[in-house]
Amino acid sequence: MSRVVHLHIGAPKTGTTYLQHRLSRNVKNLARHDVHFPTRNPLVSPELFQFRAALDLLGQDWGGQPGHADGAWPQLVKRLTSRSGTSIVSHEILAPARPEVIARAMRDLQGCEVHVTYSARDLARALPAAWQESVKQGRKWPYRRFLNRVENGHPWFYRAFDLPSVLANWSGGVPPERIHLVTVPQRGADPGELFRRFCTAFGIDPAWAPLDSDRLNTSLGVAETQVIRQLNRRMDRATRREKEYDELIRELLAQDKLVHRDSEPVRLPPARFAWATERAESWIEWVKESGIHVVGDVDDLLPVPPAEGEPYVNPDKVPARAVLAAAVDALSAMTREAASRPDPRHTLSARIRQFREQT
Repeated sequence: MSRVVHLHIGAPKTGTTYLQHRLSRNVKNLARHDVHFPTRNPLVSPELFQFRAALDLLGQDWGGQPGHADGAWPQLVKRLTSRSGTSIVSHEILAPARPEVIARAMRDLQGCEVHVTYSARDLARALPAAWQESVKQGRKWPYRRFLNRVENGHPWFYRAFDLPSVLANWSGGVPPERIHLVTVPQRGADPGELFRRFCTAFGIDPAWAPLDSDRLNTSLGVAETQVIRQLNRRMDRATRREKEYDELIRELLAQDKLVHRDSEPVRLPPARFAWATERAESWIEWVKESGIHVVGDVDDLLPVPPAEGEPYVNPDKVPARAVLAAAVDALSAMTREAASRPDPRHTLSARIRQFREQT
């Protein structure tokens, strides 16, 4: 009985949210072709279950309730090792896993044909997206400080983006032909091209997942990101710690109300392109020497420099007028949300009055 397990380990900001949601929406269609995107039960989405399994494997909780992920990895392994066909596991937090964690995963999946898929994007697009995501999650650091730390290899995001390091760790004991690198197409490519590349890596037909996903991590502009960062500072918002803040700031503002404003995008500073290009060239050289399977074009990893004369707005020095306009829009959205929520005290009073009138 053949068991093939594809571990898609990231990187973050490479279409992972879209991929996971599309696979989740097509679970039944994929199963007809003996392709599985496992979950614990029908009441838990595959994305949530696999996130918890990844946390359990890594020994982390990422700010959730203590113990909320306990036992999820063994539950996932049981489903992977007891089912024939092809199974796909996908979560981007797995990319910078420690060698001992990777060794455990491979031991637990003995008897399966394990493939590792890693998706990579050029740093000129990945780093601005990563800084924005960190701010959405509660970080307070200025863009310059984030980039300085990236160049020194410190933040979690860069360790997840460092292609040679990630794949060197994950390729131990896995033949090169079972290591799949999916490159994210450059801007202007067919919108469906990235999903087709993922399907090629997984050895499945894109037609087996016909239901599209509308779940995208839309980017914020410089003014909107600055508003969220200042909110984090003013409220002393800790990364992934306060559920109520997370619901309002990340979900309502950062992923909904502020993403459609007309604002300058966050870009890689022109002075950083030489470093980003040097990194990409070293990655491409490593890939060519490694013998791993590449889906796409390795030149997609090269940053595309800005057009001559294209303006650059420093996200740390956004004009006050632009920040004020974004802040007013944020306040308006928060006010409407507060007004739409029933006051528990008024609800209780109304019930008491109703009871008294009836008696």
